[in-house]
Amino acid sequence: MKSFIYFVNWAIYARKHFVPDLPAEYLTHILYAFANIRPETGEVYLSDTYSDTDQHFEGDSWNDTGNILYGNFKQLHLLKQKYPSLKVLLSIGGWTYSPNFAPAASNPTRRAKFVLSAIELVKNLGLDGLDIDWEYPKPGQEAADYVTLLRELRQALDEYARGVPSQPRFLLTIATSCAPENIRAMKVATMDRYLDFWNLMAYDFAGPSWSTTAGHQANVYGYQYSVETAIEMYRHAGVHPSKMIMGMPLYGRVFGNTDGPTHGFHGDGGSGTWENGVFDYKVLPCPDAAEYFDSQAIASYSYDPHKRVMITYDTPKCARAKARYIRDKGLAGAMWWESSGDAPISSDRSIVRAVVDEFGGPNGLDKFEKNCLQYPESIYDNIRSN
Repeated sequence: MKSFIYFVNWAIYARKHFVPDLPAEYLTHILYAFANIRPETGEVYLSDTYSDTDQHFEGDSWNDTGNILYGNFKQLHLLKQKYPSLKVLLSIGGWTYSPNFAPAASNPTRRAKFVLSAIELVKNLGLDGLDIDWEYPKPGQEAADYVTLLRELRQALDEYARGVPSQPRFLLTIATSCAPENIRAMKVATMDRYLDFWNLMAYDFAGPSWSTTAGHQANVYGYQYSVETAIEMYRHAGVHPSKMIMGMPLYGRVFGNTDGPTHGFHGDGGSGTWENGVFDYKVLPCPDAAEYFDSQAIASYSYDPHKRVMITYDTPKCARAKARYIRDKGLAGAMWWESSGDAPISSDRSIVRAVVDEFGGPNGLDKFEKNCLQYPESIYDNIRSN
């Protein structure tokens, strides 16, 4: 079983969540979010160089000579050295930067720049692959351009790998929608030729900004959107379940002034951890709220009858049921957005721990493939010399 988690480069600020906080023993892949794209040239570039490559963390010297990589990517490289099967991928795009994909992918020159600059980041930062998060390509030309972009990335990753002494397989994955209209828009079967894994964003099915009734944001069965529907659509389109990673949220979405699932609501409750309407999982349930599990939908939520507030999120009980579903469906594993939201891994409340324990614990994860630690072309002395 695989265990993927997104680490966001803004986590080190207000959230005070750092790379060494990651439960590496419980993970097989870290997806580092996000790199951006220059729409006018196609160049992929780091979105926060202070966080990504420059910040000195505890243990970093100010007296190093040469060109030394610092920031989160140095911390991730140290983690790779400590955990030889842990792989790190750079995720490009995300919701905010996704409008930049279409202009970059539509033109051969800009697409070539995208590919070249992405490969340079793999070489220089000591990465094990790339994750593309385009939300969402439109049917027709954008869908066709997406296929071409993935094909050219796959070819470039393979070409680079041939020059690395250990001949690694550099991974190419995408974050992908569970909404039927977005799945239908893509050329799924052709894309699948070039992808190692499909990371299904199996969350945000419901939310106060876009839903008409209070509901589950990450249910497996039933309702307008569900994990089961998405998985079956991908399967029928030609994706083998063993290439699908099921995403889960480490946050809750709030419906205010409601009697609960399927009922009307008004507003987002007016509060949240970092923004109104969204709470980190680790602070849930709120005081005076009780947790409920819908075993038929495989979904969970909390409800406060006095404040009439429903929050939709995965509880440990729900997460364990999802882990069994992943195993029974023959999926590749689990993914989470994003790492700062979970309870400590030592806690019984940890969602990552609940799922991985259901997979058989850390020893039940697929750890037979080693990460790459050889980057002879890196511009950074500490990555090149490992």
